This record gives sequence, C-alpha cells and structure tokens, in this order.
Amino acid sequence: MANLNRLSATEAARKLATREITAVELLTDCLERIREREPAIHAWTFVDADGAMRRARALDAQASAGLLHGLPIGVKDLFDTFDMPTSYGSPIYANHRPAADASSVALTRAAGGIVVGKTVTTEFATFHPGPTCNPHNPEHTPGGSSSGSAAAVADWMVPLGFASQTAGSVVRPAAYCGVVGYKPTYATINRVGAKMISDTLDTVGVVARSVPDVALFVAALSDRRELLIERPDTDPPRVGLCTTYEWDRAAPETVTVVEDAARRLAKAGAKVRDVTLPSRFAGLVDAQLAIMVREVALCLSHERLVHRDKLSPEMITMVEAGLAVTPERYDAARALARSCRGALGGVFDGIDVVIAPSAVGEAPEGIHATGDPLFNRIWTLLRVPCVHLPVGRGPRGLPVGVTVAGPLAADRATLRAANWIYAKLGSPAN
Repeated sequence: MANLNRLSATEAARKLATREITAVELLTDCLERIREREPAIHAWTFVDADGAMRRARALDAQASAGLLHGLPIGVKDLFDTFDMPTSYGSPIYANHRPAADASSVALTRAAGGIVVGKTVTTEFATFHPGPTCNPHNPEHTPGGSSSGSAAAVADWMVPLGFASQTAGSVVRPAAYCGVVGYKPTYATINRVGAKMISDTLDTVGVVARSVPDVALFVAALSDRRELLIERPDTDPPRVGLCTTYEWDRAAPETVTVVEDAARRLAKAGAKVRDVTLPSRFAGLVDAQLAIMVREVALCLSHERLVHRDKLSPEMITMVEAGLAVTPERYDAARALARSCRGALGGVFDGIDVVIAPSAVGEAPEGIHATGDPLFNRIWTLLRVPCVHLPVGRGPRGLPVGVTVAGPLAADRATLRAANWIYAKLGSPAN
C-alpha cells in the first residue's frame, strides 16, 4: 500500500492489528513525508528517525502492546522526553535532557506508540512563536501554542500529536490547520512532566484527523476505554447554538460557518436551538486572562528571576501583566469561574452539546504571531470537553470550523455527538 501516512490513526490501528500493514511500513511513509515537507513546514524541533525505526521493528516482532500499537506520534516540546531534547520553546532550556518522560509520554510508549520526535511549541506554550508555517499556506500562522503538532498532523507527517491548552492552544491551531482537536475535561490526562505555566488551567489535549482518532489517543492516555468510538451513533444529538458574548468579534467566515452548521444539522435531524449564556458568563474572558497571566508569572518565577535576558519581549509583557494582577483580582476571577461552572447544568439543560466558534476567522497572515484565542478562553476556564471540527473554508481558502463543547466530565457523550456532527457537516477537501 502506498501513502500509509495518510491513514487515520484508527484505520492504521486496525490494519496493524490484522498485520495488513507493519509498523515499519507505516513509519517509513511518515518519515518520508517528514523528509519531503519539513524544510517548508518546520513542524519539528527534533526527529529521531533511527530510534523510531528500532521501536517499529521491535513492535512488529511482538504481540500488540496496547491501543496505540505501531502508531507514529509527535510529542509537543512542552512534554519531557528522557531520550530527546526538551526545550519548552525557550533558549533557556536549549539541549535540556530530562531524566524521565512526562507521564503521558510514558503511557504513550507503554500503549505501543512510536515517538517520532518533538514538535514545535511557542515559548512556554504562550504567544512568542516558533518557525512553524501553516501547511495550507506557509505565509500564514499555524496557530499556537501546539503549532508543530497541528501542522504535522495536517500535513500527513504523523496521525497523532500531543497538544495542551491554557487558553486556546489545542483548538486554535487545530482550527487554523484544519484538523480535529480535542481538549478533554480538565485533568483527564495527567500533567506530570509537562512544563506547567498555569496550574488551574493547563490541560493536556491531542490533535488528529478524525474524532475516533482523538478519542483513541485520549482513551489510551487516560485509561478510559469508554471514550473509544467503535461504531457511530445513529441517534442525532440535541444541539445548542452558542455564539457567546464575543460573537461581535467573529469574522464573516466564522459567522457563516457556525450559522450554516446549525442549519445543516437541523436539516439532518438534530434538534437545534439557540443557547444564551447567563449574564455572569460575559466576564469569563477577562477572568481567564487574569488567572492565566498571574499563574504564568508565578510558574515561571525561576525563569524571570534568573534568565530574564533570555525571555522574549512578549513573554516579559505577559509576566509583568501577571505580576500586576492583585491577589484580590485573582481570587475574584477564580470565584467567577467556580460560579459559572456551577451554572453549567442550566446551560446544558435539554441539550447534549453546544456548537460555538473555534477562532475569530481564518489563520492570520504571517508567522510572527499565532492569532487570538478569544473564543477558546471561556471553555478552558469552564474546564469542559471541547472538540474542534474543520468543516469549512474561508475567503482565502484556509480552514474554518466549529467547537463542539459538552458538560463537565461528559467526554464520552461529547465525542460521540461530535462524531455525528462531523459526519453530517463533512470535512473540507485538504
């Protein structure tokens, strides 16, 4: 078979399980794609082709190791790897070699995954970008902070990539690169060994090319096999159209895609109704920002006190903004978040999921910035599961999509609803 790198993770897993293909064959095609496209995309900070191939050969010689057996995977360079450099997107940690894997990376290996290498992250998973370009148009940003993982998956280099989200770092790059991104309920995946920048917001997530793929990956990392989607649901979900309080800042292409999605889902048999968030939710964007910048400043205390000269201007600006957030403002923001989480039962009363914007619009031109996480902030702060679906194109031909968000801890139902929705809305041609 040719072009095995274009298989979805679930398709590849099935073929590997039946020995229709081998891990070596799949990895060979992925590495060839990386060699061909990496000079243009710059998705990787480190690729261990030899180590990955040794691992593939060993896996082919044994029984299945787990859910990820033989699947090539990109690890965001925010996650520690004992056998590869881990720089967290910062020159402070150039050539840093952790002593141990992050827990999620260790679990990936234990489940049979092949760590191909480390993918580009922005500086400490914030806003100062790396060199990664958007695979659909290299003159545009891939988003951030999970820039390399989203670009590598979108460009057929690997079927699965690690991501993480503090504001919008799973959903936004997935939106800009046209892949599926899944931010699980907060703390679904253990965070030990991932560089922490916000202890109440950081959430480990994943990117892939289908909803069953992201479900497979997170099922393996969280020991929650109930997340697996082995057959699609036939019953349509109850869907709320939630434009959020930031709707007036959405670009025309986002407005069109979200409104069109609601119409098409209703036509396909889903029960769709408008959902208006309670008025207190209007303050969540500002609350998320206050919490995030204060926690970033505190989590990076060593870096700002000892290595300030190696921080980017964007990082210094964020740290200074965080230091200016008073304890009283921080406590009030967290209190608002708790209050709004308590009100989610009413938001989801009578519906299974909401659809909402994933990004302001198409990926902005230039790679000097990673875009605005405006439409992701509230869902991260609310800690609910979110799945980005690429379902349209904007005026420049770049991907645009929607976020499917569900109630707290309702990841299985949210994934199944997202899979039904994606089947009805379809994916734009790559």
